[in-house]
Amino acid sequence: MKKIVILFSGDGFNAQNIVKSLHNKECFVACGITNKRDAKGLDKLQNLGIKTDVLEHVNFNSREEFDAQLVKLINSYEPDLVVLSGFMRILSDVFTENMKAINLHPSLLPKFKGAKAIERSFESDDKECGISVHYVSSELDGGEIILQESFVREDNETLESFSAKIKKIEYEIMPQAIVKVLN
Repeated sequence: MKKIVILFSGDGFNAQNIVKSLHNKECFVACGITNKRDAKGLDKLQNLGIKTDVLEHVNFNSREEFDAQLVKLINSYEPDLVVLSGFMRILSDVFTENMKAINLHPSLLPKFKGAKAIERSFESDDKECGISVHYVSSELDGGEIILQESFVREDNETLESFSAKIKKIEYEIMPQAIVKVLN
């Protein structure tokens, strides 16, 4: 069975969904790694029986130094794929040149790359909005697209209803993209 490692920084809802959808079915989740000691996703994954590691970026002098240690830690699990699931770090070439990794992004790339994509997408005049899963490359949110799914924004949309649509699609599309890449 193919192995994945999940990287996350926060609540871990997408990481939890990946584990519930795929673990010991389509793949084996070897570990969840976070860069924040207080990430709420740690409890979520541990409660599902998934090993977790914390590697705090604040303990390193440079992005490259952190990424080198992250690559070493990931490689200790010998994964077939690394899945970024709300991992809020810009990764250097030290990572991108040494890892096969995919990322979930809450916009129809190439639009709204980087942070606050949901808010920027919501504030735009775009009627068609959505989610992208792409390969991680040295360009921020610029790797080859694996899957995209869109929806049409309703006229009375609020940020809350818009965000809820994004989350629902994220929960569907990320497991599909992982299976697609692993196969």
